[in-house]
Amino acid sequence: MSRSSIALYNLRGFVILIVVAFHSFLAYLGSQPATRPPFDSPPYPWKAVPIIDAERWYGFDLFCALQYLYVMQFMFLLSGLFVWPSLARKGSGTFVRDRALRLGVPFLLGVYLLMPLAHYPVYRVDAVDPGWSAFWTRWVHLPFWPTGPLWFLWCLLAFDLIAATLYRFAPGAGERLGRLSARADAAPGQYFLMLLAASALAYVPMAVMFKPWDWIQLGPFGFQPSFLPLYLVYFFAGVGIGARGVERGLLAPEGMLARRWRTWLAGAFGGFVLWIIPSTLMFEHMADPSWVLDLLADLGFVLASVSACFALAAVFLRFAVTRSPVFDSLSANAYGIYLIHYVPVIWVQYLLLGVALPAVAKGAAVFTVTLLASWAIVDAMCRLPIGALLMRAERRS
Repeated sequence: MSRSSIALYNLRGFVILIVVAFHSFLAYLGSQPATRPPFDSPPYPWKAVPIIDAERWYGFDLFCALQYLYVMQFMFLLSGLFVWPSLARKGSGTFVRDRALRLGVPFLLGVYLLMPLAHYPVYRVDAVDPGWSAFWTRWVHLPFWPTGPLWFLWCLLAFDLIAATLYRFAPGAGERLGRLSARADAAPGQYFLMLLAASALAYVPMAVMFKPWDWIQLGPFGFQPSFLPLYLVYFFAGVGIGARGVERGLLAPEGMLARRWRTWLAGAFGGFVLWIIPSTLMFEHMADPSWVLDLLADLGFVLASVSACFALAAVFLRFAVTRSPVFDSLSANAYGIYLIHYVPVIWVQYLLLGVALPAVAKGAAVFTVTLLASWAIVDAMCRLPIGALLMRAERRS
């Protein structure tokens, strides 16, 4: 395995840690309201923050705000890295079939089996009748079908279908995307500016029309319209970076991206400051919003997003190029952990509501229990043929 591949493998394990931590800490944000509306009252804020605990810590707000700026974009970028080589190896038909099995089947099973189980505690918090039958009656009468974090799967599948269509009818598209990143190992700044410009064009106009918390829900298919074009940009950026192999271009192990990791970290910090200051001012004066502050926040978001993605990749290419048994296992099980972690996250947050512990202790407990439980469940599932088939992993001995 090449140095770039090892770094990406370790990075995959690290990203799932960030995702689990993000969802684990949401219940303890200091910026959340004192109480939440009933389960079946619009606009259903529990879709984003299912459980709200009385214990709060603003350190979790800063952590979650930082992850909000880049983590989903980075996941789409990572997901696109091996798409074009896979299309070239399998052909578009086999690729689509494999991706439908890899993403579509777990999405449907997760949405219709796991998500009701995950959200049952949300209903029980203030329910007069906490029984399952009463919950199910309220659940099926909601005007949408909650999907939690599983929306990422159907969205990624849709992007894969777009890539497969391009490969089928414009097979040179991958090569053209690859040329954009081919020289980025020596001049990552030029690629940074290109991705920054594309991100701004994709995000800023949509952010003018939609708020970050706006969702469009069509049955089980939900998405945030303000972010969808931005996710597509990052996905195809990943397709282009990986079209000629991850060892070449932007992610070359000895390239300038890794050498300038401090620069990208500084850019991420600057973008975070540029985003959070006008965002805070607008939050405090929501009755009189300023378009100048809004534009500054949007530009800060784009700058922080691109810089943080570059910084995270650079740090791992620079410092995480050796294999570890722990990260090997975590990375191998990362997809399964993503599929099921939302269930233990919400249940543990719910069970800790009446426990006299500070917010930091509760957040740490939710993260630890969720990670270990999800990890163990996925590892056990992959020892069975059906589990290994759904996870597309080799059956464990």
